[in-house]
Amino acid sequence: MYWRVPRARYEQGKGAVNRRAFRSLVSGGAEPGLIAYVDGNPAAWCALAPREDYPGLSRSRILAPVDDRPVWSISCFFVAKPHRRQGLTVSLLREAARFARRRGGHILEGYPLEPKKGAMPDVFAWTGLSNAFLKAGFCEVARRSAGRPIMRRILNSRG
Repeated sequence: MYWRVPRARYEQGKGAVNRRAFRSLVSGGAEPGLIAYVDGNPAAWCALAPREDYPGLSRSRILAPVDDRPVWSISCFFVAKPHRRQGLTVSLLREAARFARRRGGHILEGYPLEPKKGAMPDVFAWTGLSNAFLKAGFCEVARRSAGRPIMRRILNSRG
């Protein structure tokens, strides 16, 4: 819900309130993301939707729209600890492209981090890392902050 509601509302709703709001989206028929399974068990998550579903992106000077073209946005990831560093993020990005294309999307956009030299704690990589986006066929289209590129993938008939 971080990008879906005003920041103050998100902060007030941390925990149960935001979880209920998210469940309500799903119960209402929304498909707010993808789940990756490993051996039949959920292992990773990728949130994506048309950019207009994420008003918080437009309020960010760093993540403001690049142009007026309609895009789908990937807003966050979660990969369970036992499944990290196994390529699940790249797989989710590739499937996200197919998912958005099947729903009429033509451009898929993400807002990964590009860490400085050295390791970054996993908890800070919730919007993804730029190298995963590159491996999944995205390219940088804007950069308003040193460590935060805006990356896009043009979706063709195969995603």
